[in-house]
Formats: sequence, C-alpha cells, structure tokens
Amino acid sequence: MRIVHVVGARPNFMKIAPVIRALEARGGFEQLLVHTGQHYDPQMSEVFFRDLDLPRPDLDLGVGSGSHAETTGRVMTALEPVLAEKKPALVVVAGDVNSTLAAALVAAKAVPPIPVAHVEAGLRSFDWTMPEEVNRVVVDRLAALCLTPSSDGDENLKREGVAPERIARVGNVMIDSLRRALPVSEKRAPELLARFALTRGGYALVTLHRPANVDAPAIFSKLVEALETVSAQLPVLFPVHPRTRARLSESVAGQRLLRATRIRLTEPAGYFEFQALLANAKVVLTDSGGIQEESTALGVACLTLRDNTERPVTVTEGTNTLVGRDPARIVPEVEKILAGHGKSGRIPALWDGHASDRVAEAIGRFLGR
Repeated sequence: MRIVHVVGARPNFMKIAPVIRALEARGGFEQLLVHTGQHYDPQMSEVFFRDLDLPRPDLDLGVGSGSHAETTGRVMTALEPVLAEKKPALVVVAGDVNSTLAAALVAAKAVPPIPVAHVEAGLRSFDWTMPEEVNRVVVDRLAALCLTPSSDGDENLKREGVAPERIARVGNVMIDSLRRALPVSEKRAPELLARFALTRGGYALVTLHRPANVDAPAIFSKLVEALETVSAQLPVLFPVHPRTRARLSESVAGQRLLRATRIRLTEPAGYFEFQALLANAKVVLTDSGGIQEESTALGVACLTLRDNTERPVTVTEGTNTLVGRDPARIVPEVEKILAGHGKSGRIPALWDGHASDRVAEAIGRFLGR
C-alpha cells in the first residue's frame, strides 16, 4: 500500500522524518517522499535531510520561491501528474506552509479523490491576516484524517464541524525529532558556544522571519529597539532567516542590526546546532511556532514576538509568554527572566517522543492495515 509524503519547507522535514521511520518500522507500506522545493537554500533544506536522517526525496519538484499564489500554483501543477501516476492510498502532509495546502488541494481534487492525513491538525491562531491560518483551516477541511498534537486541536476541529472519527490525538511529532537529536546536540554544544564566545545560560537566542514582523518597517524598528536594549544586559545571538537577511539592507532598522556590537548575526543554523543553541540559551525571542514548542519541551523561557499563537498549550502549560512587538512589554519580561522570576512550565501530554508511533498506528487503522 503506497503512501506519498509531501514536504516543502524546514518545519515539514522535522515533522515527517519520524513519521516515515515509524511507518517503516510498522511495515506493510511503500513510502514515497516528494520535496516541492519551496525551501531550497542549503541551510534551510539540504542540512535538514542530513541531520534528521530523512531519506533522499524520490522526487524534487523544484518549485522555488515566489508569492503565495505562485508557490501554491507551481506545487499543484507539478504534483498533480505525480499523484496521477503513483496512485497512492494516502497523501500525508504536515504543518501549514503553502506546499501543505497545495498537496491537500491536488489530492482532494484527484479523480478519484485521494485521502489526506494532516500531521499537526487543529492548530488555530484565529488571526486571518496570517497566511498560515488560511492554510491550516483549508487543509483540515480537506483532510480525511486529522492528527492533532494537543487537546485544543481536537476542540477546534469539533467546533468547526469535523467529525470525531476523523480526529486522532497523537501528540507532537516535532518533539520526537527533538528528543532523537538531543544526544548529538549536547555533544556539539561546547564547541558551538566557544565559537560564538557564549556561556551556558548566558545569552538570548533570537529568530525572526514572519512578514508581519520583518516586512513592516515600523514594527521591525520596534523589534530591533527591543533587541538593542536586551543586548545591553546579555549577548544576543541571531541566526538570520533568508527572508529577514534580505530586509537588513533595505531598512534603517536593518542597518542598526548590522552595526550592533552585542547582537551577533549568523547564517541559519543546522538542526543539531540550533537545538544546542536553544537548549543552552537563557531566553529565546521568536516568532516561530515550532520554537515555541521546542523551548517548552526543553524548559527554556520563550518570549513570542506576536500577539497570538496557534500553539496556546505552550502558554497555558509551557514556558512561552506572548509579548507582542512593543519594547515596553518585551524588555521587562526579559528582565524578569534574568532576575529568576520567569515562567516555569511543564511538558504537555503526549509530547513524549512517541507521537510518530501513534501517527503510524492511526494511519494503519485508517487504511485497514
């Protein structure tokens, strides 16, 4: 029985890798991996296949970057003949990127339709200005099997009219990848910290990539102001996403970042390297959904530079705090953490490193295997 996994961007790789291994261990399936090429930069794609021990893609569609419409359309056009030829019993997609939406649309419109399983279903920010929110909702409406990471995902889906038999709570597959990587990351940590002249628990780690934060000059300027203030109290390490890198030379705020002496800008880190940096940080400031989850699993204080999150369990149970984009909110929260009064959290249920086994079990049940 054939399963096609479709990945396109860095977050997908971390979610699909453990699922492929779990299905292989279960047996009875032929698995094909299709990479759309939405992320094609070596530091955003190639390095993750190596670090996650993800098999080389059976097909690379090479769609590249573009607007939301361009990327989605290119993936659909390239993927349609692949699914028509391979005739899988199931298409597995993960997360909320444009490749995820495109694959779900192609599968649902195939003749006959191909069932879709959505890994990380049910997450909602309730912010329709986020393209990812549109993708999440549409994919969940199309999916025959919604695999959720936490109870809020179940409730969101039920509220939207998704039949309970289409929902399976499996836990967080991102944490499967994280736990598998930790021994290697811990070994690399001393050399990595020495390279950047950092000490364990003695720096802030920053990631920024969302258009709402880096494309709007006024907002980006406020975030840079906050980082400058934070850097006066502890060093800041900032692995720069390619999207953000493109903005540095285009704005006054970007130029300030380039000149900052206590904000170290680096290229995007590989998976093992980033996990080592995250695990040893005093605090992470981010707009990434995945990092909210990983920091909760690692017990590292996380300040999310957004007004909402599709992962509320990281706030209600984990180490995450929503601080928005105003330095007047961000800086005091950092100071609380430095004073030892930061939020302590716990790891949510089913974030135990075995979510992918439950995914394989749910898929096996769905396909009658």
